[in-house]
Amino acid sequence: MILHPHFDVNEAGHLTVAGVDAVSLAEKYGTPLYLIDTDAVRAMCRLYKNTVKTAFGGASVPAYAGKALCYKGLYRLIAEEGLSADCVSSGELYTAHSAGFPMERVFFHGNNKTDEDLAYALELGVGHVVVDGTDELEALERIAAEKGARAKILLRITPGIDPHTHKKIVTGSVDSKFGMAIATGQAFDFVKAALAAPHIELDGWHCHVGSQIFDIDPFTDACDIMLAFTARVKALFGYTPKILNLGGGMGVRYVEDDPGIDYVKNLTDMGAEFDRMCALYGLEKPAVVLEPGRSIVAAAGATLYTCGSVKTVTGFRNYVSIDGGMPDNPRYALYQSRYTVVNASRAAEKSDFPCTLAGRCCESGDLIAEDAALAQPKRGDIIAVLVTGAYNYSMASNYNRIPRPPVVELSSEGDRLAVRRETREDLLALDL
Repeated sequence: MILHPHFDVNEAGHLTVAGVDAVSLAEKYGTPLYLIDTDAVRAMCRLYKNTVKTAFGGASVPAYAGKALCYKGLYRLIAEEGLSADCVSSGELYTAHSAGFPMERVFFHGNNKTDEDLAYALELGVGHVVVDGTDELEALERIAAEKGARAKILLRITPGIDPHTHKKIVTGSVDSKFGMAIATGQAFDFVKAALAAPHIELDGWHCHVGSQIFDIDPFTDACDIMLAFTARVKALFGYTPKILNLGGGMGVRYVEDDPGIDYVKNLTDMGAEFDRMCALYGLEKPAVVLEPGRSIVAAAGATLYTCGSVKTVTGFRNYVSIDGGMPDNPRYALYQSRYTVVNASRAAEKSDFPCTLAGRCCESGDLIAEDAALAQPKRGDIIAVLVTGAYNYSMASNYNRIPRPPVVELSSEGDRLAVRRETREDLLALDL
């Protein structure tokens, strides 16, 4: 096993993903190549679904956060596993709807939904719009009135928590583009306005504290703050929410020195704190929604590349260049995100060649990993980057006019092309 149970080494000395030889997959589909182990995804869906129900009560559910990885086949899988979905754009809504996902199980997010977005959500029958601010609330009220509809909503509330993660993926602090803050008093005015809107049905609140969090404390703090907020709203307005959406954000192991996470224990501990706070404030327990994304799909993924050149800058470093890079994985350029990299062609050999894994773009910052160690690579070797199921395909671009890679699903039933490779002709499809 390498890092996670579905990464291993076979008798040929090659890396395997979900038991399948990575080198043979590269030969069959070409590189760069995204792989996703759907059995691993299903296992995490079931863990979340069963544990959330046990920890928070029978009406509580996980809603998969599609921004982590979004394509039709995945929404079909999520629907089969009985999860709800968190969508953040009309494009994600369209993908879910096209896949046959039940739209009444969708929570529609975003800090700047356009009038067109809101109208489209109502047309599709989206279960809940998560309203981010007063301008959006007023727009949704107007659009719902024009359509003779009544929109079910949650209000995005900012709890004021610093989860000590990367500053670019913190979402719950007071100074945030998301939601209305409790600390400033604006959240209470937000609730009052929603309750007064005739074409709005307020079902509860939503908060989210950040992403890639390994410590349980920010999540239990969110329970405390949001339930204290609920008790204050009940005292002020006589309103009790049906739903409390606590967002997502639990971390994933990308490298060996990342801590492991016991997701069942974390969720169970959150549930115990939730029960304690509800009893403390005398609140009827609302249904809890959690929005895991990264923790469902990240570890299930890997990306395969072909080594093009190995270059040593004497006295400085070794560069291993691959046929992909920041267009298919911009996370290192954005966040300096760490990854485990493996020479999939020589996975049984000692990884003693220190190097920087460099992308093919005409950009000095196009790197995937620094201070990495591989088994001595040669041109034509297959290089694997592990734990790329989240925020790789979904953040991919055509920078340098490079077509995006395909997505291949792996399961006990074999391998299946889920998203085809873009072609040069696809790059020109919108050009006039």
